[in-house]
Amino acid sequence: MATFPKAATEHTRRANAPRDLEMDPADFERASRGLIAQHATGVIEGAWGPAWDVSKYAFIEAGAPNPDTVDPSLWRQAQLNNIHGLFEVAPGCWQARGYDISNITFIAGDTGWIVVDPLTVEGCARDCLALANEHLGARPVVAVLYTHSHADHFGGVLGVTTQDDVDAGRCRIIAPEHFLRETVAENVIAGFAMNRRGLYQFGPLVPPGPRGHVDCGLGKAIPLSPPGLIAPTEEITHTGQELVVDGVRIIFQLTPETEAPAEMNFFFPDRDASGHGWLCMAENCSHNMHNLVPIRGAQVRNSLNWSKYIDEALRLFGDRTSVMFASHHWPRWGGDDVAGFLRLQRDMYRYIHDQTMRHANHGLTPLEIAEVVELPDEYRTEAHTTGYYGHLAHNVKAVYQRYLSWYDGNPANLWKLPPVEVGQRYVELAGGPDALLAHARECFERGDYRWVAEVVNHLVFADPANVDARELQADALEQLGYQSESATFRNAYLTGAQELRHGHPPRNDAMKRGFLAAMTVDQLFDAMAVRVRSEDVGGTAALAHVRLGGDAPWGGDWTVILSNRAMTAVAGLHETAEVTLTTDRSVLVDLSSNSTTIAEAVAAGRATIAGAPEALDALFGHLDTFQSMFPVIEP
Repeated sequence: MATFPKAATEHTRRANAPRDLEMDPADFERASRGLIAQHATGVIEGAWGPAWDVSKYAFIEAGAPNPDTVDPSLWRQAQLNNIHGLFEVAPGCWQARGYDISNITFIAGDTGWIVVDPLTVEGCARDCLALANEHLGARPVVAVLYTHSHADHFGGVLGVTTQDDVDAGRCRIIAPEHFLRETVAENVIAGFAMNRRGLYQFGPLVPPGPRGHVDCGLGKAIPLSPPGLIAPTEEITHTGQELVVDGVRIIFQLTPETEAPAEMNFFFPDRDASGHGWLCMAENCSHNMHNLVPIRGAQVRNSLNWSKYIDEALRLFGDRTSVMFASHHWPRWGGDDVAGFLRLQRDMYRYIHDQTMRHANHGLTPLEIAEVVELPDEYRTEAHTTGYYGHLAHNVKAVYQRYLSWYDGNPANLWKLPPVEVGQRYVELAGGPDALLAHARECFERGDYRWVAEVVNHLVFADPANVDARELQADALEQLGYQSESATFRNAYLTGAQELRHGHPPRNDAMKRGFLAAMTVDQLFDAMAVRVRSEDVGGTAALAHVRLGGDAPWGGDWTVILSNRAMTAVAGLHETAEVTLTTDRSVLVDLSSNSTTIAEAVAAGRATIAGAPEALDALFGHLDTFQSMFPVIEP
């Protein structure tokens, strides 16, 4: 019986031979600077058991050479991301790092803590706040700043404050304009597909170890617990906007369509006697090349504007900055170091954008451009411009997609056959499964793993029960993972190999409340509309008035229409309704999460109906149920 995961092949051992990376050794000093304390056990409890355990990555020893199953450059990044604890960034500013994929920042206000980015899950945020209170003096949390609309920067908010404190005005929640809209678009509208694909990007089901999970590039790992959300109480609407938060002056820079559709940088002036201050670059700058579109899926990011916003931050705040920190990784200290870092980050995103479009305008396709564009020496000697999280080949394709779509212009690719049918035909063309596998095994022995993964994939989709095909495909993906400098590529390859060998995790009902409780009524209706089973409502039309009480966007009167197999909701009472449903927003949340039905809500006294109840059944009785863990690496 084979032992899984397998060892590195000779080709992989050669590719991963330890080498001098010629990268800035000061990264290790920066990542360790200002350490005050570490979590007492390194184990953080979550809703499903331990959400975080630093001991899982004890095999990544500081200063140790890379194993032959890990790219040496990625190994260096994994060592840096292994450094954890509570760190002083500057007098009055601290960060907890290494207890989530992201950082949580604590700024001392006049009366309490200003928290920047409360991590991904409640347990991690709770324990980091406790660490700060224990070693820096206990303070109430009086404000939370969400830098942007990704869950690892707001999902732990219930670990630092409560909805009651926010509702009572004891804690402000400040976010960039359109934060809630973009959070819903990413985490709810596309959330089920994105979460499944995220398992490939982040690799949480791959056991940590030299032949398994070592890092995520952007941070160590994703904590295993569900995220939460409290809606913002204040939005930042323009660059240059200033707020005084618990006595601390903050100047904001809006950066939409960069790393997130809704994102902001901000500057804390008046932080030292010389008139210099602190610059928070959110996730627009980190100590690796970022994604222009993540492999989990998301809206394609605007690399040109991203570069320009970094330049704008440099010009607005650069000559006044004494320290720069961000939502991931470690800070930079000193004006010259900050400026040099920002310039190279700015130029990297501009370089990827411009060179991609230069070649596109010569007629090259995204696959071709990804093979010819390389990072020159100016970028190869810095970890923060290395693709540990993003990947140059993937980012090139993202730039192309933003301007020219997924289609490469070749009509042969305009309406391609689906994977199962393509697989069957390729197997037939190859002369049958045995012939295809014989060819693929020869290629594997030569170390041609990219080709093996492509050709054997056809056989897996043609016949997912073919054990020889699954094993060879897994072997090829595994070696590609071992050789990958990108942590996300490694995670995807190793997750694919694991599922080919052991099957994908069992499906389960994924309709959980999640972010629903923080969504507006309009967003709740949009989330339900995505779930309408169109095949069940052909020839059906319905119009209902829904009266929720209170004011929009959290309540109010709404008209909900089913027409031509599509659901539309609009604020106000319009046209003549067949039925009126009187209820409250909590019932909509429960409908959205499959926790109740209209009939159950009426029976429980939570709703009343006037008119034709069959109209409500037409609207809300044919909602699909999404399940997690659908197959990815096989049909």
